[in-house]
Parts: sequence; structure tokens; C-alpha cells
Amino acid sequence: MPRAPKMPDLIWIQADEPLPSTHLAWDAQSPAPGLLAASHDLSATRLIESYSHGIFPWFSAGQPVLWWTPDPRMVLHTTHFRFHRSLRQTMKRWLHHPGFSLTFDRAFSQVMRRCSAAPRPGQSGTWIVPAMVTAYEDLHRAGHAHSAEVWLDGELVAGLYFVALGHAVFGESMFTTVTDGSKMALASLVSVCLKHGIMTIDCQQNTRHLASLGAQEIPRAEFLASVQLSRLMPPVHWAEQTLYWDALTALDTTL
Repeated sequence: MPRAPKMPDLIWIQADEPLPSTHLAWDAQSPAPGLLAASHDLSATRLIESYSHGIFPWFSAGQPVLWWTPDPRMVLHTTHFRFHRSLRQTMKRWLHHPGFSLTFDRAFSQVMRRCSAAPRPGQSGTWIVPAMVTAYEDLHRAGHAHSAEVWLDGELVAGLYFVALGHAVFGESMFTTVTDGSKMALASLVSVCLKHGIMTIDCQQNTRHLASLGAQEIPRAEFLASVQLSRLMPPVHWAEQTLYWDALTALDTTL
């Protein structure tokens, strides 16, 4: 009988220590590929450090804060977003509804908490635990965490939240209570990225849903190089953004 792979050592970091280099992350032969380190601290300052180096937190209730940097990395090249005919028709129909609107940063905390409560196939709980909510709310107040919202007759019906450092955009989670609601929130985000020349949106890990919308895996080294360049670009004033319909309709939908 083949032996189970040996469990690598997990790097523990203190609050005053920097995160380790991404090349020290567990590899594909380990029990948790992409796992880099663990800690007890989760703050806006730590999140800025982590995202600046392509690292993100992901853990469940009762666990320490676990820091990840997968290889390969799932990203959505904004020009490869699949603005499917069905989604285009849905959005055109809703845009004619007088009570429909797409906004940014109007209800960050509400979006994040709705994401934490959204049911996930195959999951009995959520990784968006209270400590995570608190840290990202602080990051939002610092100007680096944002939300895209979908409203219908004054009610928040869908949305997503993301981190942005300059032109480096990192998608986090989404929710919806209406058909195609989260796709419309993502399309709105993509349209702003296209308008401002933002090339990629980080999707972290491979899922069938993201792949259906055009996301694909790239080597971690390529992703990290992109982050280092993109985060030095001027930030977008997200609260002032809206849907840029022409940017979406200009996409090559055959990709």
C-alpha cells in the first residue's frame, strides 16, 4: 500500500512578523496545495500586506487564520469575460425596469454579510466568519475593499465584494436572490475594469462557474508579476462607478 504524503511543516507567524515568501507554500503533492502559513492575527494592515503579495486568508470557524497562495492561480482576464447572450438579454430587460440599479460601495457590510449567509453547494458552513467580516470592514474603511450591488425596488438582491490595490483587483465572494444576479454584479465590475484598463480579476481557485464565465488558470509566478505591476497604478474611485454597457457589448463573445 502506498504511503500517504508526509505532512509538511506549517509556518506560524506572529503579529509583528511578515508573511513568508510565496515559494514556501505547500505544493501539489501536499494535503493542502497552496497553504503558506498560519497566524492568530487578521487586520486591515495584514490584509494589505497579503494581497500585495498575492496571498489571501481562508479558514473556518475554530481554525487559526490560514494564508494561501495557490499555484496555478485562477484569474479572469477582463477582455475574456463571456458576456453570454442570455446574460446580455437579462441585463437589457432589467435595465428597462425603473426600480433596477447597479452601484458600487453603497452597502459593503450588507453585501459581505449576505455573502456569508449564502448557501454553498457541498458546504455546511461559511469561511466568512465574524473575524473575517470585521477585518474586511476595516479594509473597506481604509479604501481597499469594495462591493458591487444589484438593487431592485430599493432591495439589495445580489452583490459581490472584492479587494482593490491600484489596478490589482481580487474577487472574493458573491450572492444572489434572483436569477443571474451575481453574474450581473460581476458584469458590472468587469465593465468598470475594462473602462479603466484593469486587465485581470483574481478568482483565487478554479470552479466550474468561474470557468464558464471565462476565468482560467495561470502560473502563480505570472500572477504575482501582474499584481506587482497593477498595484502601482492609480486607484479607481469605486463609489463613483457605474455600469459601462458599451464596454461589455464591445467584448468578443466568441471567446
